Order: sequence, then structure tokens, then C-alpha cells
Amino acid sequence: MQYTLSTSGAPDMTAIERAIVELDPAAMLDFDARASMVRISSVATETELLDCLQQAGVGAAAGQFVRLPSECCGGCGG
Repeated sequence: MQYTLSTSGAPDMTAIERAIVELDPAAMLDFDARASMVRISSVATETELLDCLQQAGVGAAAGQFVRLPSECCGGCGG
């Protein structure tokens, strides 16, 4: 699934990545500075990711954390 987290500035991406990768080693994330938004791609659930963000010191409110619709390319045949 893909998620976005709106922030009010640049968060500690190293801490966020460290927390999420322990849960999902294949997770990918980046920070969009123009939109002040962390983008996350992971198989983890919303609850699991919110817990990881809290462990990383990011107080994410439910309204700041949004699950995006799936973007299936069909490449895997699934």
C-alpha cells in the first residue's frame, strides 16, 4: 500500500526509515520537500505504520496520515 504523511517541516527521515524497515524490510519512503510530505510504500497496515512513526518520534495524527488508492500496473499478473 502507499501512504502519505503531511508534516510541518523536514522530519528525521533516518529515524522513520529505521523504524519502518524493521517492520517491512522492502518498504520505500522519501520526503517531498515542496509538499512537506513523507511518501511511504509498504505492505504494513496503517496501524503498524502509525506505531512505527510514533516510535520514530513522529506524532502523526490520523488526518495527516492518508492511505492512497492502489496503483496496479498489472505487471505481476495479479
